Amino acid sequence: MRAWTWTYEGYDPRSERLRETLCTLGNGYFATRGAASESPEGPAHYPGTYVAGCYDRLESTVAGHRTENEDLVNLPNWLPLRYRVRPRGADPGPWFSPDSGLLVAHAQTLDLWHGTLTRKSAYALHEGSGRLHVEQCRLVHMDEPHLAAQRTSFTAEGWAGEVEVESGLDGEVRNTGVERYRGLANRHLTHWLTGAEGDDTDWLRCRTVNSDIRIALAARTRAAALPAVTSTARLTERRAFRTLTIPVAAGETVAVDRTVALYTSGTPAIGSPRQAAVAAVRDAPGFTDLLVSHHHAWERLWRRAELEVPGEAGRILRLHLFHVLQTLSPHTAELDVGVPARGLHGEAYRGHVFWDELFVLPYLNLHFPEVSRALLGYRHRRLPAACHAAREAGRKGAMFPWQSGSDGREETQELHLNPRSGRWLPDHSRLQHHVGSAVAYNVWQYWQATGDTAFLQAEGAETLLQVARFWADSAVWDPSLARYRIHGVVGPDEYHDGYPGAAAPGLDDNTYTNVTASWVLMKAREVWRALPASGRSELSERLRLAADDPERWADIAHRLHVPYHRGVISQFAGYGELAELDWAGYRKRYGDIRRLDRILEAEGDTVNRYQASKQADVLMLGYLFPPRELADLFRRLGHRLDDDMWRTTVDYYLRRTSHGSTLSALVHAWVLARVRHDDAWTFMEEALTGDVADVQGGTTPEGVHLGAMAGTVDLVQRGLTGLEARADALLLDPSPLPQLSKFGFRIRYRGHWDVALGFRTEGVRVEVAQSDADPVRVMIRGREATVAPGTVRRIDPRGPADDGVRPAGPS
Repeated sequence: MRAWTWTYEGYDPRSERLRETLCTLGNGYFATRGAASESPEGPAHYPGTYVAGCYDRLESTVAGHRTENEDLVNLPNWLPLRYRVRPRGADPGPWFSPDSGLLVAHAQTLDLWHGTLTRKSAYALHEGSGRLHVEQCRLVHMDEPHLAAQRTSFTAEGWAGEVEVESGLDGEVRNTGVERYRGLANRHLTHWLTGAEGDDTDWLRCRTVNSDIRIALAARTRAAALPAVTSTARLTERRAFRTLTIPVAAGETVAVDRTVALYTSGTPAIGSPRQAAVAAVRDAPGFTDLLVSHHHAWERLWRRAELEVPGEAGRILRLHLFHVLQTLSPHTAELDVGVPARGLHGEAYRGHVFWDELFVLPYLNLHFPEVSRALLGYRHRRLPAACHAAREAGRKGAMFPWQSGSDGREETQELHLNPRSGRWLPDHSRLQHHVGSAVAYNVWQYWQATGDTAFLQAEGAETLLQVARFWADSAVWDPSLARYRIHGVVGPDEYHDGYPGAAAPGLDDNTYTNVTASWVLMKAREVWRALPASGRSELSERLRLAADDPERWADIAHRLHVPYHRGVISQFAGYGELAELDWAGYRKRYGDIRRLDRILEAEGDTVNRYQASKQADVLMLGYLFPPRELADLFRRLGHRLDDDMWRTTVDYYLRRTSHGSTLSALVHAWVLARVRHDDAWTFMEEALTGDVADVQGGTTPEGVHLGAMAGTVDLVQRGLTGLEARADALLLDPSPLPQLSKFGFRIRYRGHWDVALGFRTEGVRVEVAQSDADPVRVMIRGREATVAPGTVRRIDPRGPADDGVRPAGPS
């Protein structure tokens, strides 16, 4: 089972916060970090529980400026459970914890297949007269989204007496999980109240300070399979504790089960969060039954998300997929939430929604399309806020925020801290208006994969057209170039937010921004033409479109400016005039230069002066568009983009990128899989280990990088296969790496719930499960094969399709 488990042997306080992140358990509604239940918050530990979409806004003073920040709220901690022993005839010993100095053995295992975290520890008794063995199994229920549970078992070795267990609900928590945010206001909870029900249940309720979300937790604590000698509640304003004293004989094992329910006022169909939480733990089955139903729920998920990749790469990919599914599960389809860039695993980026859905939804479209639609619904419901932001900027259409939270306003901070220099600096990343193109791209990709025309003709069309209107109104005609230009933006690179010495931030003609804007404008016109007449009339009236707007979109789409220099595509106008950086010198002086921007600022310099990028920018176009489509986009813009020019451009930026984002290795692996196989695997390995090894140096303890995790899975699903889900066919163009030449997965494609694709060096195996749907048309490099439901075919891209159609089943 090593392929499905993640085990840490021994206890290392220095890496504990990283392990807590990677051992987070969740179900799409809420998640809890894998913190030790015996240990309070401290340098080595940060317990955190987060409900999807539960935000609160506070004011702070930073560098003399008054600022607002909205955070995903760290909710009351349900994990606390500490214990000590009283051997017969002796006084109680100290409370045990991994940090107590009495720990003699420790291991923890994350079971990906079953969605559980198991911790095993052994402690020496204070008098040295024996040992206490502790095993704890924890789950956040995947079928009952408001429930969590843990069983803690105690085994007495060489002694007999009593085990005293104290468990609690702790409302005295703040958002302090990110060091650089600790100067900001962080107490998001208020109006605490605690209580007890019966002889085994305690509850705590509170609310957020400004968003006024009511929160309640209830915990049922019982000694399993035998009565406790005592069970006593102790209540304070912000904490509810329960103490159990359990007799134990030498060699005997006793256990304590805790079942916890978490509700907020955002939950539909409840009377109150407190009443719902208390009722849920009262009616919940015992731990064993909860564990069984939880296992079954995970097994159903894995059947839909099947991914067969051999070796260590496959093991890491399963870990990545596990965390994606814990953040965005089928329960997410019932919520009004977006894609949090750091999952529900920590407080970095304050739990905000960026453009990471661009790397997440392509995977979900082909496995959990109902989740994709819900996430697109999050954007559509915030379309009025995006339109308001555009009007405030003097533009038509929708200007989506770079960072989004509860209501769709721009949440990007105006100042950010450089930890290297200690200075607070202006933050211009809100100029990354390309996030709107990402939203539009996801609308189109969802429709291509699902055929959900009802969505496309309603919410999808409105979203796509409003983004197109924004780009059309942002484009300015330049008669000297006879081209449209887009000024004052920041591209995906993020290092460059202005020209050296310029008074105002922003760049002109960022290629990624202009090309994706052109794509959006053309797709908007295509969707407009495909709408039924009644739909066009209604949208035209509601959006106040002019009769000639669609044709104007097409005109702008064909004449947006793309800058070049020295035979390569420029990242933005003027990029080629910037100074070259002494890359070797900086690597020699600093070693890790991923955050080159912070290094240069601390030196009194600025990265804006140099041809140096944080992450893929121009090359992001190779991630979004397959080679044929990208060449067509440039041809429509009046430029030639052949394989040689693209390779030259790729090589140019490879030498000038510091990879300061986990997304950079992913995108470079994706692009290089098509143009430079030998280097692609190097970046693939970095993308795989980005969070596992915390390659960014201390960022993963603050939350996983969800876009990079989902992106590595999608790199196998689409990047190495050339898979495109089109209305009339599945397109494949395999480009397997030597290190990853044998793999397979299942997808949902339009009316087909189960299409299995297997890739080998000798060809592709396509199996379509039995159904009443039409046959699946598969195109591989111009070769066509039709696979009827209930059959399997093998297709060799180098030759004709295997004519031996066989019934579906084991190969």
